[in-house]
Amino acid sequence: MHALVYHGVGQKSWDEVPDPRLQDDFDAIVGIEAATICGTDLHILMGDVPEVTPGRVLGHEAVGVVEAVGSAVRSVQPGDRVVVSCINGCGICRFCRQGRYGQCLGGGGWVLGHLIDGVQAEYARIPFADTSLYRLPSSMSAEAAVLLADILPTSYEVGVLAGRVRPGDTVAVVGAGPIGLAAVMTARLFSPAHIIVIDPVVSRLDAAKRFGADVVVANGPTQPEPADLVMDLTGGLGADVVIEAVGKPETFELCTRLVRPLGHVANIGVHGAPATLHLETLWTKDVTITTGLVDTSSTAELLGLVANRQIEPNPLVTHTFALSEVMTAYDVFSRAGETGALKVVMTKEHVAS
Repeated sequence: MHALVYHGVGQKSWDEVPDPRLQDDFDAIVGIEAATICGTDLHILMGDVPEVTPGRVLGHEAVGVVEAVGSAVRSVQPGDRVVVSCINGCGICRFCRQGRYGQCLGGGGWVLGHLIDGVQAEYARIPFADTSLYRLPSSMSAEAAVLLADILPTSYEVGVLAGRVRPGDTVAVVGAGPIGLAAVMTARLFSPAHIIVIDPVVSRLDAAKRFGADVVVANGPTQPEPADLVMDLTGGLGADVVIEAVGKPETFELCTRLVRPLGHVANIGVHGAPATLHLETLWTKDVTITTGLVDTSSTAELLGLVANRQIEPNPLVTHTFALSEVMTAYDVFSRAGETGALKVVMTKEHVAS
């Protein structure tokens, strides 16, 4: 089969590799119908995730059809169409028993495209299939379903739920990339009074408006200080919940300037460099700061919301390619400021965008 293989910092290629095989009774082999690229994949290519070693097949978000299962798998069978979760959980360790699959101690957590071969390939081995695969209704498009693998549960769990968004809150989202936009979409489930989105790219701010932002703020060297604008909009208090969806020191530090006393900063972004925590200004404000890896414990809930059209994630997909065009897809996604890319999806049978 062919797969997208990491060969070291800045290096990748679409290579012929051996087909995956069942290695454990809890494994499944999935034929990939559609896969997408995550910002974390770009962080890997920049060298921010040193655990990923050369030779690794990348990717942790996919939809596909089950080809084979191990003898202990009970929830899926060959022929089932499934979403492949970005997180795998053994189901029996202390964290899995709490629904915290991202912290699995039994060989799970974020392993696909990280510690084992991933899903930007024609076939993939999925460990712990019973807790990692979710059967899909036949009516759900691959483009909508693949967003349930990572982006929707990540924005919902690590951003909205960790930030404790409540009705009437003012929510500020720093970063209008795919994760930030998904945070806007899922925050609206809790009826906040205002959602403010901050980003330097005009096309992404326009997208934020379409996904439900009430106010958008351009930030950059020639723009007004976003914190001043947020303070003006909130009577000098700041936002109740601030969601960091970029992963840069300057955006994290901006979030801590935006939050009100007793507020929450929920960090989603993947950081490859240290950020300064300004305790000299925060220590009196009783601010809660949360970080985290997604657990995907909300995937079944979100799947129901998408199936019932209470969430419409499809517009996040701006470009589609054939799976074999993954190198072009990476180029388009990595130049999102120029191309307008949000999520790019590679499909087994390409449908032109």
